[in-house]
Amino acid sequence: MSAMSMPRLFRVSLLFDAAISGATGLLMAAGHALLAPLLGLPPTLLLVAGLVLLPYALGLLWLSRRERISSAAGWAVVLINAVWAIDSVALLALGWVQPTTLGLAFVLFQAAVVAVFAEVQWWALRRGRAAQRAALA
Repeated sequence: MSAMSMPRLFRVSLLFDAAISGATGLLMAAGHALLAPLLGLPPTLLLVAGLVLLPYALGLLWLSRRERISSAAGWAVVLINAVWAIDSVALLALGWVQPTTLGLAFVLFQAAVVAVFAEVQWWALRRGRAAQRAALA
């Protein structure tokens, strides 16, 4: 498994991702019963999604503190974020939930934010890998 120095942009994106994921997870886990009628989303969905986000945020924070990152760990973050964004849109597109207008905006907004994280992290890893190769040449 190859490792590289943590690209600065990747580290910063991990920190922002951790902060937003943690805050969103806490909001959904703690407030699932209050949010469900406002968003038109099942309380269990909000609770479980929130509980999933909390350890994910801690993992991102831990990863951001490392000096080096394995390719597998970096690409796993990109993949997890991409899948989350796609699944969020699929949740709506396939009619699995019938959110309120506010719920629709909430799901689409968080999907867009997560997709941006995936894109920035993908770009940062590719750029970091290219810089490492150039330094070795």
